[in-house]
Amino acid sequence: MTAVSTPPDTALPRAQVDLAQLRREVQAFLTEARESGRFTPICDGWLRGFDLDFSRELSARGWLGVTWPVEYGGRNWPNAARFVITEELLRFGAPITAHWMGDRQIGPSLLRHGTAEQKASFLPRIAASEITFCIGMSEPGSGSDLASVSTRAEPVEGGWSVTGTKIWTSHAHRASHGYLLARTSREDRRHQGLTEFLVDMDWPGITVTPILDMSGGHHFNQVVFDQVFVPAERVLGTVGGAWRQVTEQLSFERGGPERVLTTYPLLEAVVTAVTDKPHLHGELGEVVSRMRTLRRMALALTDALDRGEAPIQQAATLKIMGTELEQRIVDFAVRALDVEADPTGGGAAALLASAISASPGFTIRGGATAVLLSILAKDPA
Repeated sequence: MTAVSTPPDTALPRAQVDLAQLRREVQAFLTEARESGRFTPICDGWLRGFDLDFSRELSARGWLGVTWPVEYGGRNWPNAARFVITEELLRFGAPITAHWMGDRQIGPSLLRHGTAEQKASFLPRIAASEITFCIGMSEPGSGSDLASVSTRAEPVEGGWSVTGTKIWTSHAHRASHGYLLARTSREDRRHQGLTEFLVDMDWPGITVTPILDMSGGHHFNQVVFDQVFVPAERVLGTVGGAWRQVTEQLSFERGGPERVLTTYPLLEAVVTAVTDKPHLHGELGEVVSRMRTLRRMALALTDALDRGEAPIQQAATLKIMGTELEQRIVDFAVRALDVEADPTGGGAAALLASAISASPGFTIRGGATAVLLSILAKDPA
């Protein structure tokens, strides 16, 4: 399907916002925070920049959950306002991991499918950076094939007993809460019988084991659930109906500006470096023009969200093309910069190192390219 319509309360009339003024305010804050040393720009800051204090600074300015209703800690702003805030955070290479999953996808999923009690309990605390979320979707041997999820949730008195393993769960060792996709029944079609849950990461039976990347960094984890009791009120949406819900959620994950701007701080360093290298100007122009085109695509997705849609295929398209662009930026930087990648070197050397470390995951996170192509191949009717 091209765009999934959602309940009418997710497309309420929005408050008016001066987007240009908002952008100036965010830029001024980030410039001051960077110059005062409260953060050092990095690539992939939305996945590798966990800084809860920094996220709480954003919360104090009312810049998280901005599209949510006021009664849930939001400001009822249009998605274009969130786009502006997010775009500047990514451009500056700010450390925004702590609030990222909650603000980007758990909050919108709660608004679409959560109970009144779940919304009142979780949304204000996400907006205030009082709680943080990790995402338990992928499993060993499954990768991006979410229909093959084997983690089981068995009905027990008062709720569910969950047993299974999740992998590549970023910041599960730091998150206070987790989103969990599990199988609650066996059906003829693999896409049926899946259910979403909201869990506390300190519940008995949950074990988090680190997975280090090639640079020794730790943000990935394996999470084992061993007969974990999940109360019935922690089911998100419809029991057995998670496939539609999770594909909607993935449109939030795949269609944002992070699919274009993860390596933007590195690109800025490249622009400076090639000033006196005219033989690279043509390639730089092509990279920048592609980025501008994809940015317009991301803005179009933002408009669709304001209409209460979940633009699944459009988001998959942006994810595929954004992956190709970000990999090209890293390759271009390796050739254009007169530095060796060095995570301790500062400046362009450190940005190059962070981008190289992140780049192997570009084609996987948010859905492998082959899976996204299969989404585009389906009849959108």
